[in-house]
Amino acid sequence: MSSSDSTFSRRAFAGAVSVTAAAAAGLGASPAAAAESHGQTPSERPFRAAGDRRSRRPNILFILGDDLGWADLSSYGSPNIRTPHLDALARQGVRFTDAYSGSATCSPTRFSLYTGRYPGRTPGGLAEPIADRTAGLDPTHPTLASLLKEAGYATALIGKWHAGYLPDHSPTRSGWDTFFGNFGGALEYYSKLGLGGEYDLYEGDATYKDLRYYTRIITERASEYVTRDHGGKPWLLNLNFTTPHWPWIADGDTAESAEIVRRIKAGDGRALWHQDGGSIDKYREMVEDLDRSVGEVLKALKRSGQEKDTLVVFSSDNGGERFSYNWPLSGNKASLQEGGIRVPNIVRWPARLDGGQVSRVPVFSPDWTATLLEVAGTRPHRAYPLDGVSLAGYLLRGERPAERDLFWRVRGERALRRGNWKYYRGKAGRDQLFDLAGDIREQADKAAVEPARLAELRAAWESVNAGLLPYPG
Repeated sequence: MSSSDSTFSRRAFAGAVSVTAAAAAGLGASPAAAAESHGQTPSERPFRAAGDRRSRRPNILFILGDDLGWADLSSYGSPNIRTPHLDALARQGVRFTDAYSGSATCSPTRFSLYTGRYPGRTPGGLAEPIADRTAGLDPTHPTLASLLKEAGYATALIGKWHAGYLPDHSPTRSGWDTFFGNFGGALEYYSKLGLGGEYDLYEGDATYKDLRYYTRIITERASEYVTRDHGGKPWLLNLNFTTPHWPWIADGDTAESAEIVRRIKAGDGRALWHQDGGSIDKYREMVEDLDRSVGEVLKALKRSGQEKDTLVVFSSDNGGERFSYNWPLSGNKASLQEGGIRVPNIVRWPARLDGGQVSRVPVFSPDWTATLLEVAGTRPHRAYPLDGVSLAGYLLRGERPAERDLFWRVRGERALRRGNWKYYRGKAGRDQLFDLAGDIREQADKAAVEPARLAELRAAWESVNAGLLPYPG
């Protein structure tokens, strides 16, 4: 299936697809008046597949926020951040309460999304996150973009790549036809200076000079891309915002920008970390700006006449940072506690999915890779089997989610979720067991009263880990 007007129906998704774990956790109450609980708002109903509908192969718009916490959207319970455009996206589609990133920091999660596999399958995925300029995504490894490109899609990545640096690593070497954005993990929003003081805004493999606020620039580029004539091809756009990642610079904060640039040029290697800057109010500005920017791109998509046939996914690359609103979760970015890996996740596809729905089925980043390949009518590379499973059977055909484990590994921490149970070992080296159905905050350790279950989940984690690359050193 390579023609953009190819159609498929229920029967075209051949075979049963194993999908996410059964019955997810019942969630604690939100303090936000607009959301009675993180599990379901009054305007939502439990997810149910719409059934057999015919449609074209969809365009795919995958939007990532950067370090956006699980409860940072008003539709997920934030008491002080207003996100009307993302809330509208949720009302028009399906909101997932138990969605997870593929890892707890930026680049390994991107590896898991780009490849559909655990980050530990590839050497570049072992960096948490990538800082060494020799590390990166092997250009010979199949990606979501390369597989869709082979299936007849136009492909683009706009925004933050963070899967390796030139000359060896680039989106255009890994299946994306078009790249406009930054290579590194962070940049100053006006000057575009990166962590090493380098200029980091590129079009393809060449630097591109534009000293306007970065979120404005990539929003414009994305809006132009979704309205472009792609010669009749369906398209994939990975739109990777850096917002609300530090430095804590909102649109218009030129004086703060100039001070950070001064420090970078004076040799302050941690100036971009902005550890002496930011505030809850500044963070709110940045998240609300992200929301407006997503709204602009979605408006452009609607004007193009392609909204019905475009599958939109919104998520975050990991849990929130120090100003993020994560209640009631424990932990944040870099941790495998729920606050480090549980993220907001919304999907909309008007041609195939009804709106106003909420799903409590646990999902994580590599599942979307598998899902998007299936709905595009193609398959993973046989030599590189996926660790994610397709959600197409669940979302489009109403198939019962199959039980499976969700696995995570970072240096010094491990975690595995099976059903409502989560096995966790933090940097203290103590095995813990939590029942997320009644303890989403991970405070009531059941290890002593459920030793057999703990042993079973620990053995499952170790079995997966045995097939991954060891960390260097």
